[in-house]
Amino acid sequence: MTATIPTAPARRHPERLPRVAPTIAVTGIRLVPAGPALWRVLDHSGRAIGHLQAVLKTEGIAWRARRFHRVSRDLRDLGDFWSPGDAVDCLRFAR
Repeated sequence: MTATIPTAPARRHPERLPRVAPTIAVTGIRLVPAGPALWRVLDHSGRAIGHLQAVLKTEGIAWRARRFHRVSRDLRDLGDFWSPGDAVDCLRFAR
């Protein structure tokens, strides 16, 4: 007697990263293009509070919150989120 193991359903994998800034439902926040799938996050006064980057993952598109670190002169990742609004909230509240 042979047993068959059911195959796992195929995961939806996006083919491309978004080129247009995602819609953010946060008052006073603006996204300005800074590179392919990368946006600078500006607060209500026009000050940059970080970057939002779209990242391809097996499960779909994740949104990475990044902030500039003066000492190392590099962007540091604060975390990956499944919604762009959550990533922007991370930048807003981690000041």
